[in-house]
Amino acid sequence: MREIRLALVGFGNVGQAFARLLMEKQQELETEYGITPVVTGIMTGRHASCINPAGIDLEQALSFIAQGRPLTELDTFSFTGDTMEFIQVCPAEVMFETTPVNPISGQPALSHLRQALEHGMHVVTANKGPVVYGYHELKELAARQRLGFRFESAVMDGAPIFSLFRHPLRGARLLGFSGILNSCTNLLLDRMGQGETLDEAIAYGASIGITETDPSNDVDGWDASIKVAALATVLMDHPLTPVEVDREGIRGITREMIAEAEAAGERWKLVCKAYWQDGNFVARVRPERVGPESPLFSVGGTSSFVNFELDVLPGLGVLESNPSPKTTAFGMLADLIDIVAE
Repeated sequence: MREIRLALVGFGNVGQAFARLLMEKQQELETEYGITPVVTGIMTGRHASCINPAGIDLEQALSFIAQGRPLTELDTFSFTGDTMEFIQVCPAEVMFETTPVNPISGQPALSHLRQALEHGMHVVTANKGPVVYGYHELKELAARQRLGFRFESAVMDGAPIFSLFRHPLRGARLLGFSGILNSCTNLLLDRMGQGETLDEAIAYGASIGITETDPSNDVDGWDASIKVAALATVLMDHPLTPVEVDREGIRGITREMIAEAEAAGERWKLVCKAYWQDGNFVARVRPERVGPESPLFSVGGTSSFVNFELDVLPGLGVLESNPSPKTTAFGMLADLIDIVAE
């Protein structure tokens, strides 16, 4: 049995879901893959940090977070430094990074991943920022260090998007893609179709934990744009930032517009696209009316969907229905298993 020591940078909804999944899958990981993951360090933004080389009791850590207690009570290392120092001193082989995304620069997550790789750790992130702003740098650094760099959960949670091209679709060339990549706006448009205003739909989304206090990243199309940029950068080898995506959010969509579309048998969706056209690369996020003939028509609630056009497959779609933090956590677990299997 091989013990794998893990460091968690970020311990919000996704980080906590990952901790629960590690406990849930412990027996399976040992039996099927011969590994015993042991979390030796947790770094948070609001609940301090803890390092214990012998392993942190995850049930206790989750309980402390629920009670609002600092994780320093679980620390045996007398650690008081910042995140960069945490990465340097935490005795771990794999770092999991789940801090909030920065769509403008990818920081500080980009620096966290760079530091971990330079310090000899494999890295797994659910953060889109460093994938967009540092993909080639981090990929080359990981290769030089003979380490893994994985990010399956960066787009469409735990759905196999990046690994699909890394393994089953080897030899295929991606010509373009289209889909619904922001599940939050998909839910908001659905609620508006039921008669709510955008503000009322946002309030509902906040009540179930789908939207943030400031929903502008979703509503104004920034989250969708950075996902388009991530897919274009990694899968089409066309480095792109969200600023370079032709972006329009859903703020201008009214209940009247939705009612008009429904009367015509159509629905509004925030559609993401990227493709080559006459030698130019087109990347776009904007609301569009789609009819029943479109695969996007029936994608409702917090579900998401992407359709790939390949040189050998004219259409290959991936649908993810109503994801949760556990779905994102699964993508991270799959990355861990992938790294161990290499």
